[in-house]
Amino acid sequence: MAAPSGDEELPAGALPPGDIHRGEPPLGALPLGAPEAKAASSRGALGAEPAAGVLYLVGTPIGNLADLSPRARLVLEQVDRIACEDTRHSGQLLARLGIRRPLLSFHQHNQATRLPELLEALQRGERLAVISDAGLPGISDPGEPLVAAARQAGLEVVCIPGPCAVTTALVSSGLPSGRFCFEGFLAAKPSQRRRQLQELAAEPRTLVLFEAPHRLIALLEDLLELLGDRPLRVARELTKRHEQQVGPTVAAALEHFRRVPPLGECTLVLGGAPPAAQPAWNEAALRAELEALLGGGLSKREAARNLAERTGHSRRDLYALLHHDSASGDHEGSSHA
Repeated sequence: MAAPSGDEELPAGALPPGDIHRGEPPLGALPLGAPEAKAASSRGALGAEPAAGVLYLVGTPIGNLADLSPRARLVLEQVDRIACEDTRHSGQLLARLGIRRPLLSFHQHNQATRLPELLEALQRGERLAVISDAGLPGISDPGEPLVAAARQAGLEVVCIPGPCAVTTALVSSGLPSGRFCFEGFLAAKPSQRRRQLQELAAEPRTLVLFEAPHRLIALLEDLLELLGDRPLRVARELTKRHEQQVGPTVAAALEHFRRVPPLGECTLVLGGAPPAAQPAWNEAALRAELEALLGGGLSKREAARNLAERTGHSRRDLYALLHHDSASGDHEGSSHA
């Protein structure tokens, strides 16, 4: 997009781009008293963006409009176009922020045809931003395949960090956040959802899930039945005036939402599987069990596997116990291998 001359009218909400290519931020792009941005290249510093042929992933507010960063505002005000999931929703958001740029829809139902168009536009040098309905694009939305295709085509991708429901809910939950597992939305079909939960039952890391309000109670019921009454925080209306985190356990959250139906999408932060209790290692009893299995015609490997399945001990440890016995002179002349 060519920079307008000083006499031309700027689109409503846009900042004058006159200094953008000299690495200096347009007036008002930085907070009062902030130091001048000095760009070493065409990208990276506030005011040096957006650059031609670059795909910008821009984080938008997840509830509180004040969370839009100055850098995100600058890029959104001056890119050539903004791709979004829902042009009506994003149009209202951008209008409230005073940003007016051409929008085009990009979602799971049109990505097969839209994706090649966007790649071609970037290859022509268009400055393109992608936003989600809320938060960072590329997480549980069509931004992911676009980024993958852009990388494969050798195009530059720049992320403008911003709010994220995953980390916002996680760090405020009080649950362990050093290691966590994000699963997004589980399957809507009950049988598939239950199968997914069974696969996650032994996951020791904190789990973060998304869920729609009309499926939340069913999910909580499945969690309680399949994973037990673990620590849980259900976050909703994050960063808004009526932000709420319901817990502290699955059972407590289920009881609450049965009384007060949920509104809006929820982010669930669930405690990981507790460490499995280690069975007591009674060497004499284990040797006796192994002796009986060997006497019944099982090989050493079969005996170790059989006893491991029944006791929870490591098959490798039980097999090593057999070898230790053999090395000590036990089972001499035995035909078992």
